[in-house]
Amino acid sequence: MASIRLKFRPSTAHGKEGTLVFQLIHGRSVRRITGKYKIFAEEWDGRAGRILLPSPSSPRYAFLVSLKDELQWELDRLRRMVEEREKTTGTVSLDEITAAFSPDTDTPDSVFNFIRSRIRHKRQLGKVRSAETYRSMLNSLMRFRKGADLTFGMVDGGLMELYEAWMQGCGLTRNTTSFYMRILRTNYKLAVEKELTPDRHPFRHVYCGMDKTVKRSIPFSDIKKINDLDLSRKPSLDFARNMFMFSFCTRGMSFVDMAYLKKTDLDGGCLTYRRKKTGQLLTVEWTWQMQAIIDKYKPNATRYLLPIITREDGSERRQYQNMMRKTNRLLKDIARLAGLPLPLSMYYTRHSWATIARGRAVPLAVISEALGHDSETTTQIYLDSIKSSEVDKANSMILEGL
Repeated sequence: MASIRLKFRPSTAHGKEGTLVFQLIHGRSVRRITGKYKIFAEEWDGRAGRILLPSPSSPRYAFLVSLKDELQWELDRLRRMVEEREKTTGTVSLDEITAAFSPDTDTPDSVFNFIRSRIRHKRQLGKVRSAETYRSMLNSLMRFRKGADLTFGMVDGGLMELYEAWMQGCGLTRNTTSFYMRILRTNYKLAVEKELTPDRHPFRHVYCGMDKTVKRSIPFSDIKKINDLDLSRKPSLDFARNMFMFSFCTRGMSFVDMAYLKKTDLDGGCLTYRRKKTGQLLTVEWTWQMQAIIDKYKPNATRYLLPIITREDGSERRQYQNMMRKTNRLLKDIARLAGLPLPLSMYYTRHSWATIARGRAVPLAVISEALGHDSETTTQIYLDSIKSSEVDKANSMILEGL
């Protein structure tokens, strides 16, 4: 197997950017592919062979994060090319691979590079989550294409149908394939707008809608069972339960919003925050239940209210994502301890709060305001989907007696 590494070639001029080089070694042969990727010497970790990220406040941060992702894509593509040639021919010709591999292509209508530029733009705007979804879609498209780039002129209805079929063959749900298709369609429309391609309407015969999903909720009695569990000897489970209960007490606050709550957001007996998903400003009255959860943990040295992000070193988003995965995994164990036959996750808090509020005759307008919905129509759809799942559950119970 060929060895593939990224190397840094410093500039001969002091203070100038150096060049990143792809190095391939197979047997005693060595080939180097030079691209347009340039960084400063202090931005390179020679021992680890990777880019060093500065603090998020640095003006170079967004650029370097995007560049790091792009370089990883290119390295993965290069490895796939080597694997494909080994599989089909049984040998590896570094000259052939070097000739075929073309990083940082400047083709104006390169689909891969166009989407990468949109990812960089979103990161610069601070839209990290949106950039991540674009990156996921591009990774999927690149796997479908086996790393081979394409122009917008090659994007037609037939190709999109093949891409959809490929995703379905990978086991993706209809909503997931549609999600990727909608992102790709957005980029395609922008390319049309920039006159990079005429509109060939390639998405006419693929699914770009949204199927209704079952909204998961549990009754108040189950919420109480979770709250009353004695987890004093199991600190990890206790933490997961506390985060679940904090979310429920704050009307189903999402885990990402909880992670980024600042100590300054709590003032005058009210917790005020802006939803990451919609940007909407919400205010929640601070209650003794919320304070009891906060009191379980020592004040941390960060600006954040909850002990989810514990270090401010540029890894905040990774800390939040890791903790969310861990919490959702532990909530499955908590459900078993509470005798609940369901895959409990943080997703349940928001729908449970809405369902319980509806069951206690809370006006629709109040529930809508609490959930941060733009209109009561959205809330009605939200509650109708919950109601539908309850009816299906009741029907299943009835049919069990047949």
